Amino acid sequence: MRYRRCVEVGYGGNLVAASIIQHMGGSVLCIDRKIFSGEGQIRTAVDDITHPDMKLYRGSDCIYAIRPGIEMMPDLIDLATTVASDLLIYHLGCELYHNGGERIDCGVILHRYHSQIKSYSEREEC
Repeated sequence: MRYRRCVEVGYGGNLVAASIIQHMGGSVLCIDRKIFSGEGQIRTAVDDITHPDMKLYRGSDCIYAIRPGIEMMPDLIDLATTVASDLLIYHLGCELYHNGGERIDCGVILHRYHSQIKSYSEREEC
């Protein structure tokens, strides 16, 4: 509910999380390296985060990925840092990248690897 403009990276045709965010009043853009059919009411775009089209991400307050490959993490962190957006990751099992970022328990365990606000103590939890 905190985020108003979200970008999901690597959605793989699965729009469940994006639909929940949209239902709660947020704006969502789902991005993947290939086109998926049947998107419907959720906006989608094709992009490769190794060479991102920054206009797709600028103005977002949250970039998130669900079970991204570890090889995607440096690019996701760079992207979130460049556009000054929070980066939330839902990892597969106990998989982490480096120190795991800030751990957030909001019913599921999320990891915030970048925050648009420098001090996490200034933020409320989800």
